[in-house]
Amino acid sequence: MSAPLLEVDDLHAYYGKSHILHGVTFNVHEGEIVSLLGRNGVGRSTTIKAIMGNVPPKGSIRFKGEEIAGCRPHQTARKGLGFVPETRDIFPALTVRQNLQLGEKSGKAGGRWTMGDMFRMFPQLEDRIDAPGGVLSGGEQQMLTVCRTLMGDPDLIMIDEPTEGLSPKMVEHIGQFLEEIAGRGVAILLVEQKLTIALKISKRLYVMGHGKIVYEGTPAALEQASAIRKEWLEV
Repeated sequence: MSAPLLEVDDLHAYYGKSHILHGVTFNVHEGEIVSLLGRNGVGRSTTIKAIMGNVPPKGSIRFKGEEIAGCRPHQTARKGLGFVPETRDIFPALTVRQNLQLGEKSGKAGGRWTMGDMFRMFPQLEDRIDAPGGVLSGGEQQMLTVCRTLMGDPDLIMIDEPTEGLSPKMVEHIGQFLEEIAGRGVAILLVEQKLTIALKISKRLYVMGHGKIVYEGTPAALEQASAIRKEWLEV
């Protein structure tokens, strides 16, 4: 197997004096969907924020073989790492079209994604192309955030809780969308609360507890690991 696209080794992170991540280690390969699972507050979101540079990291973060720990978020993004936060950071006063145009990576021709691709996958965004982002539903805003990030043509996209608060039908649609993204060679690191979608679309899974990785395996293996699910995932 080729070298991982993303390699995280002994990652620690703090909020003030609070030690949140305690030596997190994992990797993601090209075109792979990998999920970070765990209950709220175990450090999943902090992990991807530390990778992106939104939280100061301690440890090693290698992307495409290059050490990126300590890079600023805009520097990390330019290297080909996309980040979709849980907060759905769209520009509410700008139209759908303008939000997507802002995501385009300047000076990079021939990217994997066009605005037409976005509208083919999410026709409802095309229907509202001139509507301000702020009037979209929660599901539509989530779609727009993911699409805007893809317009920058990342090699890996980290997505924090994309199905939070969405209808079952929209959750299924998002799952299909993520599989299509991976099918085009874009790796996905998914922070997800819903075990069903993670089991369905992921190639590998990591379970977090108390700021560290407590389990690694395939979806099939986790389905059989009832003790792990009971201790670290089930409410």
